[in-house]
Amino acid sequence: MCLAFPMKIINKDGHSATVEAGGVSREISLRLLEDAGVGDYVLVHAGFAIETIDEHEAQETLKLMEQIALLQEDDEIR
Repeated sequence: MCLAFPMKIINKDGHSATVEAGGVSREISLRLLEDAGVGDYVLVHAGFAIETIDEHEAQETLKLMEQIALLQEDDEIR
């Protein structure tokens, strides 16, 4: 199973970009999605932007991931 994270492009330099989500930033490649620009939300997998998504979808996905993380923490405490 593969997992991609929605992240916002905050800086773009040619085929590279800096993306951010939840206070974490990463350098990624835009070679698979060169038309993405600053302010866009992209799905990031293995260091590559693989798809552009709208902000609402990105925020909903991030909320779901946060809820999953909280449930895992609750299970570990028990």
